[in-house]
Amino acid sequence: MGAQFPTTVCEVGVPLTASGARLEQVAAAVLHPGDRRLPLPGWTSTTRPQRIAVIGDTGCSVPKAGAVQNCADHQTGWPFPTIANSAATVTRPDLVIHVGDYLYREDPDRENDKQRNPGCTTTADAASWDCVVADFFRPAQTLLAGAPVALTRGNHEDCNQNFKGGAGGAWFRYLADDLRGDGTCDRYTDPVAIRAGLLNLVSLDSSFADPMDNGSTAAKAVFTRQLDQVNQYAQRRPGEDFFLFTHKPLWMVKSAGHTTGDVTWLTRVLGDAVADTAPHRLARNVRLVLSGHVHLYQMVDFDTVRPPQLTVGSSGGPLDDGPDDLLVLGQPVGTPPQPVHQSITQTVGPTGGTGVFGYADLGYSSTGNTWVLTFRNTNGRVLGPTCRLDTNLADKSFLCPPGTSTGPGTNRPGGPVAVR
Repeated sequence: MGAQFPTTVCEVGVPLTASGARLEQVAAAVLHPGDRRLPLPGWTSTTRPQRIAVIGDTGCSVPKAGAVQNCADHQTGWPFPTIANSAATVTRPDLVIHVGDYLYREDPDRENDKQRNPGCTTTADAASWDCVVADFFRPAQTLLAGAPVALTRGNHEDCNQNFKGGAGGAWFRYLADDLRGDGTCDRYTDPVAIRAGLLNLVSLDSSFADPMDNGSTAAKAVFTRQLDQVNQYAQRRPGEDFFLFTHKPLWMVKSAGHTTGDVTWLTRVLGDAVADTAPHRLARNVRLVLSGHVHLYQMVDFDTVRPPQLTVGSSGGPLDDGPDDLLVLGQPVGTPPQPVHQSITQTVGPTGGTGVFGYADLGYSSTGNTWVLTFRNTNGRVLGPTCRLDTNLADKSFLCPPGTSTGPGTNRPGGPVAVR
């Protein structure tokens, strides 16, 4: 469709009995993944994925003004290509979940890796097919060649004023569940349920929830309807696990002070919408919420029927500062407020500060019939504790070993972080 999308997009159904799929070579086309093999689900209707890699906020930040990320440095500048390779070769997942934000090159004229990205080098190229390749398909191709991918939209893929073209148009043309050929964009789309055997994923498009991150609840009615729909999906399969994945977190803690109530959490419109659903909560079998948006890794839980919130916004974009986990504990978060039972934020320092690049590794333990969570850094090394998701649906939490002592009689949940 014009200069932005000089491509033809096709979809094809794959029979459940298929054992493999491969792209046909097209003259003059560069294919991603390069070996043309498309991974198919390895689970059946009576099994589930055994290993899941969770990534988020992966694009290289090249804004129209301000600091530009070092897109050419794939270790400490823009590590997404290295993280994707680590996830593919170390975790070796049979499912990948991306929690949104793929396209960060708002002004490609300012990037420092132009030689790698023909067609994504000028201001006019922003959000073009070549920039989608530069920010996602090329750096992720090893991971894309190894496992099916479930995607949700981030705020970097929001609509422009014309609701056509731009990063939002690119999302709907190349990455959305229902692809569009006309470049149009909508701010709100219905939740999408994805069956992965006995594990059910529901993608909630929160890209335009509180767009200024200032606590606005203007779209609460929209998200209440959508979260009621999420609950309906889960209630139809009460004996199966559900993971809700959505770009903006429901209960992520950005900062916390020394007094109770001195806490900043995201995203209020979504938390309020959950409280306004018919049961005033998420369904009992929604066991985990996966999000991004804040460029950190954090797990918080409440030891109540509210599911733990896992935030994985640490897979490529410039890192944010995180809180001191000891100050997060007990802080009231959400609607209605519930005290945080456990907080594990990966930061360079032991008392908060700059986050750490990496991704989440979720493995299914058949012996415990539950999920085991670890955080892995850029090179795939485990940092912090390995935690097991409790099977109690009334008091949901992760069971983690004691952290490394940080003082007399004190244990820090995540332990000090060694960065490599």
